[in-house]
Amino acid sequence: MTEQTIQTTQTSRGQSEQQVGEQPDSNGPRLKQPRQLVRFTFYKLDPQWLLLQEEQRQQGKQELLAIFEEYTQGPLMRSFGLYGLRSDCDFMLWQASYAIEDLQRISSKIRRSAIGPYLRETHAFLSMTKRSVYVGKNARGAHDPRLVITPEDKKYLFIYPFVKTRAWYALSMEERKRMMNEHIRVGLTFPSVSLNTTYSFGLDDQEFVVAFETDVISDFLDLVQQLRETEASMYTLRDTPMFTCVTQPLHEILEAIGA
Repeated sequence: MTEQTIQTTQTSRGQSEQQVGEQPDSNGPRLKQPRQLVRFTFYKLDPQWLLLQEEQRQQGKQELLAIFEEYTQGPLMRSFGLYGLRSDCDFMLWQASYAIEDLQRISSKIRRSAIGPYLRETHAFLSMTKRSVYVGKNARGAHDPRLVITPEDKKYLFIYPFVKTRAWYALSMEERKRMMNEHIRVGLTFPSVSLNTTYSFGLDDQEFVVAFETDVISDFLDLVQQLRETEASMYTLRDTPMFTCVTQPLHEILEAIGA
């Protein structure tokens, strides 16, 4: 159920899209619109951190918040709480960048901070934005908003890695489009749910990472249930683990988990 809302992704991306889109080159053809690297990183706080002195904990918390704020000036940095929802992670950072070094740099800074040794990455998914093979270039125009992650900042974000069967790729493009059109029709019946689809072929263990945004948690549940009944669903090999993330400022998350 990856590309099903490719045609229903948010339309409020025009400004960001224009900022990074193709620009005319007076000496040659248009420059290619850049694509973003995306990482979803899930953290679990070691309970031993809560036993440290208050002064040490405050230092570690402030270091982490400073690192986070530094990177909020880039293409994307968002925080989400999962405490009380899953036992294996407390919060998630959603990042996007045009340079893989940025993703490595922030990971290094967090690890070397005072709180770093007490933060364990329980899950991490690496992916990249990409044009959909199911939407013709003439239909999407020169600037494709799918190449730029622009969250709608709704209350809930649902994330999971996704892998299709090899049999799916053996089908003709015409047959795949037919089944995806059904998938898209189902998605359109839930306008409160929008989707960011990113691709991981060769970059990570999954083929896609899907991130649904909505303010109505029941709509997402009903959408997923209905998508299970579509023909394309037969070609799903894996779509777990699934994460229910709640949009929340990082300082509130740290306060809630006792950091």
